[in-house]
Amino acid sequence: MTGRHDIRAHPGKGDVTPVDHDRDPLWWRETSPGPGSETTPVLFVHGLGGSRVAWDPQLSALGSTRRCLAPELPGYGGSPPEPDMGFHDLADLLARFITDTVGGPAHVVGLSMGGMVAQHLALRHPDRVAGLVLLDTSPAFGIDGTDALEWKRLRLDALDRGLTPAEMAEGVLRSVGGPGLTGPALAAAVAAMGRVTAEGLRAAVEMLPTHDLSTQLHLITAPTLVAVGELDTETPPLYSRMLASGIPDARLRFITGSGHLSNLEEPRQVNRLLEDFLDEIDRQVSEAAT
Repeated sequence: MTGRHDIRAHPGKGDVTPVDHDRDPLWWRETSPGPGSETTPVLFVHGLGGSRVAWDPQLSALGSTRRCLAPELPGYGGSPPEPDMGFHDLADLLARFITDTVGGPAHVVGLSMGGMVAQHLALRHPDRVAGLVLLDTSPAFGIDGTDALEWKRLRLDALDRGLTPAEMAEGVLRSVGGPGLTGPALAAAVAAMGRVTAEGLRAAVEMLPTHDLSTQLHLITAPTLVAVGELDTETPPLYSRMLASGIPDARLRFITGSGHLSNLEEPRQVNRLLEDFLDEIDRQVSEAAT
């Protein structure tokens, strides 16, 4: 089943309307300039409280020049849950998704937990990743000394009390967002988390503390952009500095006035960074081929 919904969070000139593809194993939202586009497609990977609709500001803006796909991870939105999935499993699943939907490599953009998944994808399947963008994320869990059991307990208690992710959404998102997470941006974030199932969120919370690639960053070969909201307290700028210093030739950029959900809080800044970086990679590949 395929649906079409115009629910753009921050529309702008040249925006295109996203189209939903509701097919197992991963449901996804997509925009495209249509046949004949020679730009490399982009895969967007959502965070712990996100879903495919969280990327609407990017899908609608970048979709006028390149194919953009935002899948929902297992247990998120309509994608069926996969018990006991780890980061390696998600990386393999996304690699197959890229192969099945795109056919060749794609640029991969991940935010927060999605950025963690994207790192694993770039390491395990470098032939599927043309360029890598890591937004508001981390090379490892617990850099600041956070206890994994306590971190999980704080997030699972609400589920254990019977609250749904939709009921938790506004409070959780306000706690990680910056001053720009208001109005349409907050509504978009709440709508995105409203698509998360309790089973999917629980599995993700159990998985997230297992992330640690701090000693493998030097093995990432994809051209990489690391960007972080300057006001991000969930994955603060220190974490992005660690990523940028560990990944060969990675670039580091700061998003002014943004907290943890930079793609929704400051979509114009993020979109500009993405467009410039991805266009440059495509141009370099084209020049190398001539």
